[in-house]
Amino acid sequence: MWSSSFRTPEVLREALRVSNDWAWDTIEQHSPRLVTTAQVSTLDIGDAVAELERCAEIGYKAVFMPVAPHPLQKDYRDPEWEPFWTAAEQAGIVLAFHIGTDPVDMSKGGRFGLYYRGLGGAVLNYTETTFGGQRAVMALVASGVLDRHENLKVLVSEGGATWVPFVADRMEEGYRQHHISVRPKLKRLPREIIYSQVYASFQHDRSAVGAVTAMGFRNVLWGSDYPHLEGTYGHTQETLHELFDGVDPEVTERITVGAFTELFPHVPAVPAAA
Repeated sequence: MWSSSFRTPEVLREALRVSNDWAWDTIEQHSPRLVTTAQVSTLDIGDAVAELERCAEIGYKAVFMPVAPHPLQKDYRDPEWEPFWTAAEQAGIVLAFHIGTDPVDMSKGGRFGLYYRGLGGAVLNYTETTFGGQRAVMALVASGVLDRHENLKVLVSEGGATWVPFVADRMEEGYRQHHISVRPKLKRLPREIIYSQVYASFQHDRSAVGAVTAMGFRNVLWGSDYPHLEGTYGHTQETLHELFDGVDPEVTERITVGAFTELFPHVPAVPAAA
């Protein structure tokens, strides 16, 4: 989250290389049920490609991505990012966008997650963090990145799930009603792209189950977000019962296990209770 405070590409490249080696040895090797995310520089695209390929050779299955690149780098829609998307698709690496990671210019006194001050600021700032993930998905869809790379999977963590059908509706309407102005033209409509390649996770959202049961978006994952303040620590079982009591077991399985297994099939299943 703090990598956008770097201004020297060589320093950021080496810092993340050390971090990735440490995370693989210390976290990934601790348990086969842990999925560690690699980190790459978004300050230099060449460095990002090289580190992604190195991490894929090590065995990484996911790469953390801020919802927008470094302030000194070009937008994810720019063609210069194409080698990175190609490398990720070829390696089978999941693009794991985490909400609340909009780059901040520290040299100008910026602070992560601070958009509002004063009355209502805490709730406004928390809600605002969800929008970055939505913007990242919209950029990858509208610019044709996901349409060109049909095997590339995107995960937006902790940003809820019900926004996905809405964004699909809105983008499809824009693509259809403003088709005369749309560039590039896509081989598939936005909804098909989003529903097949985008995954979204949530903690408490009561509407998230409805995204699967009523809106047909099946790439929904539940997570506890332990041990963060917005997570379910201390009331996890209560939350699970509130969310899934009375829900079709197939839907519950899809949200709690199935969608995750689809993204990370190498992770062994939880042993059956004795």
